[in-house]
Amino acid sequence: MSPEELRSLYGPPSQRAVEKILPHLDSHCTKFIENSSFLILGTTNENSIDLSPKGDPQGFVKVIDKNTLEIPDRPGNNRIDGLLNISINPKVALLFFITNVTETLRVQGSAEIIAEKTVLNNHKIKNRLPKTVTRIRIDTVGFHCGKALIRSALWKPEKWPKDRPIESLYNIIEDQTGLKSLATDEKEVNKIYETSLY
Repeated sequence: MSPEELRSLYGPPSQRAVEKILPHLDSHCTKFIENSSFLILGTTNENSIDLSPKGDPQGFVKVIDKNTLEIPDRPGNNRIDGLLNISINPKVALLFFITNVTETLRVQGSAEIIAEKTVLNNHKIKNRLPKTVTRIRIDTVGFHCGKALIRSALWKPEKWPKDRPIESLYNIIEDQTGLKSLATDEKEVNKIYETSLY
């Protein structure tokens, strides 16, 4: 569908929906980020888009000023899809969550990858430094309503599955690749995670 067809179908956005998008952080946006322990980082290159979950204790994303954020990169599987994308195309989008809050916060901007030790030191946890920090210059920021999280019952424990509905990740990867699983039990998988968080 064309932009014109979509607008005809949905109608115009409300004045509130238009004017809530800001060019920089205000006190409400800053407070949300300071209380967030989880976000999704969106990056892209010429060929693909990547969504990467980022999580740490509340306040792990540093608000440097009203236009600038810093996000540490913790140990993972070394695919570094998002970082490689940023090295090609600096445009990024972030979606911040706060546990048990239905609204989310959207941020768009341009990123650069920092490896200077003075910057890394500001993101130390358990005496471990991240290898890099992603610094984001904000273009736009705005709150998103809570309807999707209410519809999904994401924060309602009584709606959560009583038992894990899928195999452990390592079992799934063994099925997909034929590579022998490092652990077959979910408790074993979590122990492996715990040894390499930082």
